[in-house]
Amino acid sequence: MPRATQILRKSRKVVEDLNLLKVLQSEISHELSSNSFQDESIGSLGDFVLDWNSSRSQDVVLRRKSESGEEVAVSALLSQKTYDTEGIFPRKLLMKVCVKRPGLSSILQFDCGVSEKGVCRSDFKIRSAYFLQSTTVPGSSIYRGPLFSSLEPQLQDALKEYLVARGIREDLTNFLLLTLHKKEQGQYLDWLQKLESFVMKDERLFSAAAG
Repeated sequence: MPRATQILRKSRKVVEDLNLLKVLQSEISHELSSNSFQDESIGSLGDFVLDWNSSRSQDVVLRRKSESGEEVAVSALLSQKTYDTEGIFPRKLLMKVCVKRPGLSSILQFDCGVSEKGVCRSDFKIRSAYFLQSTTVPGSSIYRGPLFSSLEPQLQDALKEYLVARGIREDLTNFLLLTLHKKEQGQYLDWLQKLESFVMKDERLFSAAAG
């Protein structure tokens, strides 16, 4: 009886693994056939260059240096939440923009959110703006400036125009939305395929043991 029980347990495990394998293969087929973002082509880098876009990370980093020596760095990644939208992008972006002026040690950093506004349209909102010393990491008690939403609307608009003048325009936010959604879809498909390969190897081991 113990031998029979052991065989039954192994058989049940093989059936469960085969079921998981079928579900994985169905999901992989769906992702390959839907190809949600691969045919889209919107936005552009403008004067920025793509400085970082590793297949193993969730973010991208862009950089731009003007003739005056001013440097602008942009980092962005997808937010964790999904949203109902009439457009094609279900997730918003979290974007940081850092501006460094020549001869100054401090960096002006903006934390922003980027969202789709209809089809092939996007916009960004500044959530906070503060100074960083380039050689130090600020502690939690350091004053970083007022709550951005508490600023006078005229000042909020002027700070947004400051970023627009430095290339943070709709073409760029469209580019980031598309690039990061494509990136996430590719990473998800890669994860599914690795999981499929892992389960297939397990299934062969169980089959060999049962035989």
